[in-house]
Amino acid sequence: MTKLPIIADAGDIRGKRVLLRLDLNTPVADGKITDTYRIDKVIQTIDHLHLAGARVIIIAHIETKENPTLLPVWHYINGFLPLKFCPTYFTPDSHDRVDELKDGEIMMFENIRMNPGEKINDPRFAQKLAAYGDIYINEAFSVSHRPHASVVGLPALLPHYAGPLFVEEVENLSKAFSPSHPFVFILGGAKFETKLPLIEKFLRSADTVFVGGALANNVFKEKGYELGVSLVSEGEFGIKDMLSNPKFIYPIDVTARKADGTVEIVDASAVQSGDYIADCGPKTIVLLKEQIAQAKFVLWNGPVGNYEIGFTDKTEQLAEIMSQSTSETIVGGGDTLSAIQSLGVMDKFSFVSTAGGAMLDFLANETLVGIQALM
Repeated sequence: MTKLPIIADAGDIRGKRVLLRLDLNTPVADGKITDTYRIDKVIQTIDHLHLAGARVIIIAHIETKENPTLLPVWHYINGFLPLKFCPTYFTPDSHDRVDELKDGEIMMFENIRMNPGEKINDPRFAQKLAAYGDIYINEAFSVSHRPHASVVGLPALLPHYAGPLFVEEVENLSKAFSPSHPFVFILGGAKFETKLPLIEKFLRSADTVFVGGALANNVFKEKGYELGVSLVSEGEFGIKDMLSNPKFIYPIDVTARKADGTVEIVDASAVQSGDYIADCGPKTIVLLKEQIAQAKFVLWNGPVGNYEIGFTDKTEQLAEIMSQSTSETIVGGGDTLSAIQSLGVMDKFSFVSTAGGAMLDFLANETLVGIQALM
């Protein structure tokens, strides 16, 4: 890949209006942020631009079950840096607020997705947004798989650069394309149809590919096992060929929630009608521990159980095993990140990505639309 343009390439940015695209999509409960990881990772970039004398204009999005406003994020960042807030776009007030910014000052616009032109990459919307800035910086790798106006429209209209976290994501995730061996790839979560390109790709380059979470249910289906009421993707996906590949492994036991709400550990072949496969089992964790012990490079995305309904322990056990590994370890995905944070072992991994879907897309395609826009 050609070298990404970086902030240093812009030269002196004092007095320049910098449109800084961030991904501040963080969970919020009762008006308070419950996970600050993504925000914490970009505060240094904001501070760098502030100290360089740029007039920083943050554009970002948030999608929560509560009111999708960036106000809780604004309050949090204000604890580190003075930050203005603009609730509207393209009004006399918003134009005045941009014009009044002084060197080194920072302003955050409200949720960019309140504008319908964002998701459809409306060129008129992008042009109006570009009028607020002199240069554009993408520091939102985790949303750069989306062809949105603030990701692909703005760099077509302004001098554009990748932020340091963006570059860090690309450089570290790219290690999966020429890894040390043995290389173990662990993939969890759901939606086999979206994960299929990754599985097929890494069956060619990795030494071991483990498929867990709800993805494994499709493997069980192919083997003729009872699934009960478990989540399963519709389709064939060529799993029969995967099963004949010695690199391909999957859970050998599972945590099954019974119809009466009780939980039982059973072999994957012993699930009964009415059961819900909610997690892998202890034998599977031992299997993964053995694979990781032999590895020099481990790449992991996605939980091995249904994290959202409270089946977290096996994912956390896997995180603990990986945190103690001497191999290079790269991880990503929202629930995977939650497991790592809950254990307090974030610094035990070689690299922890801020991305979920963007990480998967980048690993599958070795680029993103947001990267192409910067190139």
